[in-house]
Amino acid sequence: MAILVTGGAGYIGSHMVWTLLDAGEDVVVIDNLSTGFRWAVADRARFYLGDIADVQVLNRIFIENDIEAIIHFAGSAIVPVSVSDPLSYYDNNSGKTRALLSAAINAGIRHVVFSSTAAVYGPQPSSAPVRETATLNPANPYGQSKLMTEFMLRDCAAAYDFNYVALRYFNVAGADPAGRAGQSTSGATHLIKVACEAALGKREGIHVYGIDYPTHDGTGVRDYIHVTDLADVHLKALQHLRSGKGSLVANCGYGSGYSVLDVLNMVTRVHGHSFKIHMAPRRPGDAASVVADSTLAHRTFDWKQKHDSLETIVRSALDWELFLMNRNVDDLQGIHRALAAASF
Repeated sequence: MAILVTGGAGYIGSHMVWTLLDAGEDVVVIDNLSTGFRWAVADRARFYLGDIADVQVLNRIFIENDIEAIIHFAGSAIVPVSVSDPLSYYDNNSGKTRALLSAAINAGIRHVVFSSTAAVYGPQPSSAPVRETATLNPANPYGQSKLMTEFMLRDCAAAYDFNYVALRYFNVAGADPAGRAGQSTSGATHLIKVACEAALGKREGIHVYGIDYPTHDGTGVRDYIHVTDLADVHLKALQHLRSGKGSLVANCGYGSGYSVLDVLNMVTRVHGHSFKIHMAPRRPGDAASVVADSTLAHRTFDWKQKHDSLETIVRSALDWELFLMNRNVDDLQGIHRALAAASF
């Protein structure tokens, strides 16, 4: 039977596809390529261009493939955009997921692993480290739209022959150690990718917001999880559901954090060159430290993290940025060759 990966042409989704294939799974991908890339999808996965709310496309997938479970990544994830355009987030993240769940349940698909977020706890979580029992208080439409999906999953599990795992990510970073996938979207806001772009001259520099927090160096501390470890948690969650065990919500992080300056210093050390760093005042609502308690995921799934050093995360992210730079050069040269050939 096959696993359907929604948003499988995106950053985390493309890593998930490789993890599933490496585990011997049969993989189907649906993506509308609004932020993903067709070239990012492994050739051995069957690809469908379409929207997760398009019932015709979904029915075609379900007819042509024996889908056992869905791993759901498709959605929007830029917090400032969710604030300026909230209805698009409630549509894309919540409304379209409702359509996907309806089609899946009608097709008899019993398992869903969902890509949720630590944003459901809000910017100032009520426990440290953050446990799944912390108060749910999303401060923006992005976090709220993800929490709405968690509620839909909970209610579906109560009403139908259906189970799910919702994984609340903290800060995802890095790239596939084998160089097969990475974060490729332009205009990314994640610290490690932005820092790598700055180190390689793709950005003018980077801003550090707040240097007076009660942390070891005054800058904010966050829990960074390597994207390959995160994909492995999803695989473990799928196996959990296959075994007939109950639905649950679990955090995904390492239980320890690095400050903004820790990250920037590591990028400088790994790359070997400095880059411009602009110090700026705190942003309203930012917490001094946000670190996950991932005990539940470790115990329930027997998950063992493998790529949890900051150097490993940064080195893989830098390697991927270099790959993207070389790819862009190759693409540009290919265009020039095609234009030259057409001129004869």
